[in-house]
Amino acid sequence: MKKLYAPWRTHYARGIASKPKNDTGAASDCVFCVQFQKSDDHENGILRRFTHAVVMLNKYPYNAGHLMVLPLQHASTLPQLTATTRQEIIELASHAQQIVITALGAHGVNIGINSGKAAGAGIPAHLHVHVLPRFEGDTNFMPVLCDTKPISVDLSVIYAQLKPAFDAIVLES
Repeated sequence: MKKLYAPWRTHYARGIASKPKNDTGAASDCVFCVQFQKSDDHENGILRRFTHAVVMLNKYPYNAGHLMVLPLQHASTLPQLTATTRQEIIELASHAQQIVITALGAHGVNIGINSGKAAGAGIPAHLHVHVLPRFEGDTNFMPVLCDTKPISVDLSVIYAQLKPAFDAIVLES
């Protein structure tokens, strides 16, 4: 890929600012915060609630078993969280990685945070860590030919497979 140095575009690039879709930034409008207030964890894909964070299935997964680790606190960046919350999130991401490998037989795992709309966050107002199981051969011609990626596992089945492992987690204080 060639690069073109274009400093004259700085003003334009920095001036692009639009309201994130479906999210005003307020906790009352946050899809995650609303789910946290509901009691039916199975319906909302919440595998387990912890002191400072939640582990849940991604409702729109990139792959079967795509999880998210989210702080209970409505915050958009890591520095807005307490050190204790950040520690719990990373500890849970570590557990989640091992669980998707063991319970789902994942061959690899992508773990990441898209912080901010420009970084690819679909819901930038509430920080979340993606834990994405990967399987050899999990790609095919569909995304290339018709911009479609089939997800071949029912979320309810994945929930049932993962729930016991998350229930067994004991975090050190």
